[in-house]
Amino acid sequence: MQRIRVLVVDDHRIFAESLAAALAAEQDVDVAAAGSAPAALRNLERAAAEGRRFDVVLADAELAAVAPLPAVPPQPTAGRDGAPRPAPAAGIALVSGLRTSHPYVRTVVLAERDDPRRAAAALQAGASGWVAKDCSLSRLLAVIRGVLRDETHLPPALLTGVLRELTAARRHRTESERLVETLTPREREVLRCMVAGLGRKAVAERLFLSPHTVRTHMQNVLGKLGVHSTLAAVALARRAGVGPAEVEQAAAPLGAPVGVR
Repeated sequence: MQRIRVLVVDDHRIFAESLAAALAAEQDVDVAAAGSAPAALRNLERAAAEGRRFDVVLADAELAAVAPLPAVPPQPTAGRDGAPRPAPAAGIALVSGLRTSHPYVRTVVLAERDDPRRAAAALQAGASGWVAKDCSLSRLLAVIRGVLRDETHLPPALLTGVLRELTAARRHRTESERLVETLTPREREVLRCMVAGLGRKAVAERLFLSPHTVRTHMQNVLGKLGVHSTLAAVALARRAGVGPAEVEQAAAPLGAPVGVR
């Protein structure tokens, strides 16, 4: 019998241990529990090193961010005014990170309430399923076995809302890509530095420009993207697939001149 290895990730210890115990009663399921995203990553890395990788991770949608995650969280969407919405909770950020660090693992998000926007974000982050925490054990087992067959599982009541959110996200991405294409190569470099969180002085040092020139480029970027703040510009850039500049290589050599271009 091929056994399924499941990791439950929830910072509510009683819930995590109770769910793990219920799943462990199944003859073909091995299960462990972790109380945080960093603890989950440690469990996954240790299991992989020992040749007993987990197959499925059940992650709480509202998992608290008790420590920085070594993965990039999903890109936040923006409202109609261009302002970025709050970053996702660590549960969905964990899903996003696992897609890169442990791509063989199927992830299912456990939620206390149905939320089309959050469910769509989870799917975009790489989740294979979204289920209610109060669903039956038989339903949860069906989802676990289904995602291992590369199925995607959502509650029927969420389907319409999730499809609407995904369609809107695609439309926003297309518009964002069109706006980014209006930038000059230099302005795109500046935008990538903004996405990396670099301030004006750091951008100037990285690109060998004067702070005044960087300020002009930043103003041009905001104008062409049709936004009024750096945060909004970064949110739009993320939607368009613009990645951050490599911060590790951002520092200019000592003594390098800062010119105007």
